[in-house]
Amino acid sequence: MAIDYVSLRAVSVVVQTGSFDKAARFLNVTPSAISQRVKALEERLGTALVIRGSPCVATEKGAWLCRHMETVGMLESELFGHLPALADPESPGTRVTLHIATNADSLATWFLTAAAAFARDAPHLLNIAVDDQDHTAEWLQQGRVLAAVTSLEAPMSGCRRTPLGALRYRATASPDFVERYFAGGLTPSAFTRAPAMTFNQKDRLQSRWLRQALGEDPVCPTHWLPSTQSFVEASLSGMGWGMNPEILVAEHLASGRLVELIPDTPLDVPLFWQINRLAADQLTTLTRAVVDTARGVLHAPS
Repeated sequence: MAIDYVSLRAVSVVVQTGSFDKAARFLNVTPSAISQRVKALEERLGTALVIRGSPCVATEKGAWLCRHMETVGMLESELFGHLPALADPESPGTRVTLHIATNADSLATWFLTAAAAFARDAPHLLNIAVDDQDHTAEWLQQGRVLAAVTSLEAPMSGCRRTPLGALRYRATASPDFVERYFAGGLTPSAFTRAPAMTFNQKDRLQSRWLRQALGEDPVCPTHWLPSTQSFVEASLSGMGWGMNPEILVAEHLASGRLVELIPDTPLDVPLFWQINRLAADQLTTLTRAVVDTARGVLHAPS
């Protein structure tokens, strides 16, 4: 069965731009032509590929097609670099957008440096998605991204895995907060009254540290703050206690503006780079930037 790359590209551009009209303008065709191409491919495959809305998004099957088109685009870009006469000068949009997933704390501490180093010389664009480090591997599994920073140590099927190091966290709060809630000691009972800060429902770092430090996991009242920098600011303001990346709070700890709840009880979260094998050879410069940057910032796993 021959692959209809004209229709595949229509699906990819609809998802990339978020609408059929924008995809039509991008490809210099009519919206009707885009709609017909997408519909024809959906009928051929017997499944929906695009969820129509504002914006349009890919279904799981559609996401797999989009990642395939990214891989094809990278291969074409490499080939055109060696044989420029093959490139169609009338073809729009020669730059491929690569989809990658990482956790928010990595993005705030080191991953953006790696992405910028790659983007300076690469012909590709980046679309960086953020999720909890325990869940970014699901994006790879579902075909939504080509690579991910993840806490999943086991190599995923069809992926290459590289250890990056451990992102170190410290349980921190302001001195006033500690005095207010823990004057009688850091007991499980005290933690049931002291507000914690949690990134979202997937964030288990506070619970992991409590089990590691206390041997149990008391239920804490919590503020929900889906921002790495907000965690630090909220800690400084005395709003609650939270697990902050050491690199972001080291100066505050040294100055006394923040204190560790229990001194010298870090929580290390090992991170790994997993990348789709089909794209790995074309993205060696991205992998090199990620690994080199991470190993300059992260701790060696204990």
